[in-house]
Amino acid sequence: MKRADITEFFSRLRAQNPEPKGELKHKDPYTLLVAVVLSAQATDKGVNKATPGLFALADTPEKMAALSVEQIEDKIKTIGLYKGKAKNVKALSEILVKEYGGVVPQDREELVKLPGVGRKTANVVVNMAFGQPTIAVDTHIFRVSNRTGLAPGKTPDAVEKELERVVPDEFKLHCHHWLILHGRYVCKARKPECGDCVVSDLCAFKEKAL
Repeated sequence: MKRADITEFFSRLRAQNPEPKGELKHKDPYTLLVAVVLSAQATDKGVNKATPGLFALADTPEKMAALSVEQIEDKIKTIGLYKGKAKNVKALSEILVKEYGGVVPQDREELVKLPGVGRKTANVVVNMAFGQPTIAVDTHIFRVSNRTGLAPGKTPDAVEKELERVVPDEFKLHCHHWLILHGRYVCKARKPECGDCVVSDLCAFKEKAL
């Protein structure tokens, strides 16, 4: 996609949704971090159903570290892979208390050292909690970037690098939210709603259903 088209692409998404927000419910960097860890291979909707009960019990690293793994499991058992996630949530909380004074680090390289925190999770946290212009490539962004021709790549890391290269700076802060929401509600995996798409004329998808 040409640079002018990329600028137009994001200008239209911005006009449609000037202040996009992530859909995971949270109140601070710590609860965001836990929610994002729980969202791996799960839906935001499913995570949002489980976290109110968990956060009512423990909404700080100190409180979470004091719980048993079984207590955490009991609150998140409706989420896929809950046993492993419960262990990670307890372990990362303990590390935050012992090594970071109970404060979520703002540095991506520090975040990825925590159990259950990969590059994508770290990118989401530093973007949403600390306003850093990082781009977290999930399945929606991977699909939209390849399907539209915006930032083709064979792996999420390759797509992330390409997006960082081609997306103008003015759009980087909200870039991944616009693309996630577009992929979730318009540029869907099975039946993209091309007729309702504000960037369909800029898109390289050969099987558009207009």
